[in-house]
Amino acid sequence: MKFYSQERVALFIDGANLYATARALGFDIDYKRLLDIFSSQCNLVRALYYTALVEDQEYSPIRPLVDWLDYNGYTMVTKPTKEFTDAAGRRKVKGNMDIELAVDAMEMLDHLDHIVLFSGDGDFRRLVETIQRRGRRVTVVSTLRSQPPMIADELRRQADIFIDLAELQSQIARQLPGDRSRSGERLRQGGYDEDHYLDDDYYEDEAV
Repeated sequence: MKFYSQERVALFIDGANLYATARALGFDIDYKRLLDIFSSQCNLVRALYYTALVEDQEYSPIRPLVDWLDYNGYTMVTKPTKEFTDAAGRRKVKGNMDIELAVDAMEMLDHLDHIVLFSGDGDFRRLVETIQRRGRRVTVVSTLRSQPPMIADELRRQADIFIDLAELQSQIARQLPGDRSRSGERLRQGGYDEDHYLDDDYYEDEAV
């Protein structure tokens, strides 16, 4: 990773997009290891994690992760999801956090030298361009190694630095015991579950 030791850095994590990217690569993220890696590389000012929550359910599958992150060095930015039914009669849950992430990035810009965006969503290209015009560097973390790639081409080209999440896998992947497969029982590590999103249709508009 290309960081200067004294530059002020903030991580902006599009939670649903990062989860989908890691899943496409076949591993689960250890968020403690992720935070430790970036903290050792730079002056990490803040790590912000953005996700929408289903508030009318008795139990939200993402809540254990949200609570764990909130107590372990991450700033959580959440909002309620909106449920609707599409033309095929399927239940969809809309939880796009793009506006919240963009507003926070611009508001914090005067206190930062370098922004790390964990998302492959092409809608962020304009945000990245605007940040660069203010004299800051932008690193984007996503992947080209999935089929299809999770990173929008226009976002990758706009970024100052692109880090393929697959290159970080050995450093940030959650370690499974040797005798337990991914298809076995849930692994609980550090107080949160690996199954912290509902399914492929949980977010209606988080794709690239």
